[in-house]
Amino acid sequence: MTTANMMYTPIDEIVKIHQHAREAFLSGKAKSIAFRKEQIAQVGYLLKDNEQRIKDALRQDLNRPDQETDFFDMTAVYMEVRLAYDNVEQWAKPQKADFNVNFFAMSPKLQAEPRGVVLLVAPFNFPALLIFSPLVSMIAGGNAVVIKPSEQLPAFNELIAQLIPQYLDKDFYQVVQGGREEMTKLLELRWDHIFYVGNGRTGRVIAEAAAKHLTPTTMELGGKNPVVIDAKCDVNLTSRRILWGRFSNAGQICMAPEYVLVPRGFQETLVEAMKEVYASFYPEGPAKSTSFARVVSPAQAQRIKTMLDETKGVIVLGGDVDVPKKYVAPTVVKDVNINDALMAEEIFGPVLCIVPVNDVDEAIAIINSQECPLAVYVFSPDKSFQNKVFASTRSGAAVANEVVLTTAVHGLPMGGIGGSGYGYYTGKHAFEEFTHYRVSIDNPGWVDKVVLGARYPPYKPSKMLAMLAPGLPPRPTPGKNGTASKRWALWLAVLLVSAGSAVLTGRHGTVTWNGSSPA
Repeated sequence: MTTANMMYTPIDEIVKIHQHAREAFLSGKAKSIAFRKEQIAQVGYLLKDNEQRIKDALRQDLNRPDQETDFFDMTAVYMEVRLAYDNVEQWAKPQKADFNVNFFAMSPKLQAEPRGVVLLVAPFNFPALLIFSPLVSMIAGGNAVVIKPSEQLPAFNELIAQLIPQYLDKDFYQVVQGGREEMTKLLELRWDHIFYVGNGRTGRVIAEAAAKHLTPTTMELGGKNPVVIDAKCDVNLTSRRILWGRFSNAGQICMAPEYVLVPRGFQETLVEAMKEVYASFYPEGPAKSTSFARVVSPAQAQRIKTMLDETKGVIVLGGDVDVPKKYVAPTVVKDVNINDALMAEEIFGPVLCIVPVNDVDEAIAIINSQECPLAVYVFSPDKSFQNKVFASTRSGAAVANEVVLTTAVHGLPMGGIGGSGYGYYTGKHAFEEFTHYRVSIDNPGWVDKVVLGARYPPYKPSKMLAMLAPGLPPRPTPGKNGTASKRWALWLAVLLVSAGSAVLTGRHGTVTWNGSSPA
């Protein structure tokens, strides 16, 4: 089967690929840190050597501007490559357990070991990022990987199907091309871990299939990410950042802001600022702009058009849709009700909803009435305003005065909660996601003579075994809320201050410093 010259993997070959990956993993070749580092570096050079080819393929599939491919895909993967290459040796070292007098003699330690054979199911929106970034972490963990890219990107997929076997070990890292039938076959097989980025509907199918084999999964499922606006914000900067985050990659970003909760009396001020920003982004109009992408398919364009046709809100910017050309104009809709057609599901396109609210409490209530999002965004210079929103909601990320960028921030893991997913796939956290901490002890014989001999039948009273249990913390006193301990702390502080004062005032003799009287 083919799609736009993209060859699908024959169904009977999928089982062979899976088995081949299993045999490669069991060979033990990836236990070598040198092998892992070599493959990590090769991921970087696969992209570096073929940057323009990848950009051209994504322009063909998504009309993606090269700058967006650089910013969202390439740079982020290069960062992952460098981080993993420099640190994998340290990450993979055995770790000693925290010292405990009862067990130190057993030399307790943890060893990060590979999960095994991992299925990597990638989406269409940022394919280079969401294939190669998690792949780097899977390689660092010592796993074998079978990659299933989205079938909606024929040009990109044809390219990576050529490049991956040229740059990476053919036994350990393989690609399966295909659609629903091929995906169904993959999910029938037993994997050691499944990684998926996409929508919640497919995520549930994958989770159900994984459960049959008790296979652990990592999922990033997107969702409707809210923005809470404080009327004290810098409205021009706020508009610029929100529209950039919403319209980049034609809105096909899991972390993109989906709807804006704005004080009712501030809505028109925000809309006017957005009109100015919109005009500066697309001076000749977005349809002619080389800085605006297209949605992935006519079906996606039609889905968004239907939502726009059904909205009861007021379209103040954009609104045009050309289904055959996969064009959905960057669009802003104001006066959107929480029950509007645009709020029914994730839009995953360049449409921003503005939902007027009476106050921040109503905004928080609306957020909490929805599935947990990947991000909650707040635009406000007021820390107490930010903290109120963040403390009262749940999300994968809590971001003030910015959108989208947390995915690329060094040291911050990427992941959701609840309906937006679970697990992490960037940095050291991703290495830990795709490894298992195998624990071990080595207990010398003399320990039985000193401590643990009393564990064997016939049982006799033993003070040594009783000493293994630590003492409990102080028993809480009902109604006291820790006031007693605070009172003791206060008296102790008073005594210490009094003693210090006595020394400094000479009541207990001359104060000396290094054996000499002070000047």
